[in-house]
Amino acid sequence: MSYSPHTALIAADALQSWLRAGVPVVIVDAGFDLADATSGERAHLAAHLPNAAYAHLERDLSAKPTGRNGRHPLPPRVDFAATAGRLGITPDTQVVVYDRQQSMFAARLWWMLRWLGHAPVAVLDGGFAAWLAVGGAVESGPVLPHPQSDYPIGSEPSPMAPTIDADGLQAQLGHVALIDARAPERFRGEVEPLDARAGHIPGACNRFFKDNLTADGHFKPAGVLRAEFTAVLHANSLDRVVHQCGSGVTACHNLLAMSVAGLDGAALYPGSWSEWSADPTRPIARG
Repeated sequence: MSYSPHTALIAADALQSWLRAGVPVVIVDAGFDLADATSGERAHLAAHLPNAAYAHLERDLSAKPTGRNGRHPLPPRVDFAATAGRLGITPDTQVVVYDRQQSMFAARLWWMLRWLGHAPVAVLDGGFAAWLAVGGAVESGPVLPHPQSDYPIGSEPSPMAPTIDADGLQAQLGHVALIDARAPERFRGEVEPLDARAGHIPGACNRFFKDNLTADGHFKPAGVLRAEFTAVLHANSLDRVVHQCGSGVTACHNLLAMSVAGLDGAALYPGSWSEWSADPTRPIARG
């Protein structure tokens, strides 16, 4: 079966057809729970897509937090290149990632693979629930990937996934469209269950990541997403757009939604609010 590489989303029935036809795909379950760091792996062991490996947000997709670098700092690219190799990913591999949490953690892995320079990676639209809905087969127990050598990377991050650090962002406040993916009450500073201070980065606007989804957990159509994000961008060019959230995870959901809409090129502030709010010298806003 010939197939076209997918670089944003893949429907459950399309993935099912690929697997039936023997299309080589590496599937990775990125499910996680911020309140219980073991629950995602337990759920994976209980039931997962055929041959799906597991990637843990804190072990595999983050560096160690120091208290000043955010709750889920990006690992060094060379370390994540080794992780990608252990998962069996080569530059020619079609990767499909999924979770059970409305694609919030799958989107982080999707973005990180693009950060390495890997284009053929897609998120399973609707996640595990969508797979079950089309009668997809499931397995249980651990999956041993077919490891490859470390993913080959250049000296600079891929232009598919630009980033900005805290100092660079602060220097550009007022000159970029800064989009915060957190829940509205956290953005406004009414509650703060996780980070040092309540509020948001001055000048940010709020686009809750769940607003990218329909009621059944699938991403909205590309045209709808394009219209909604265009309204948020206020005519800023895509290279003047920065996404952030609490710890650099759900911001990737907004980046994925923009990619679905054909709006690639925005940057991620990986440290996000957890890094920003931990530094008492950084300005904050509320309301």
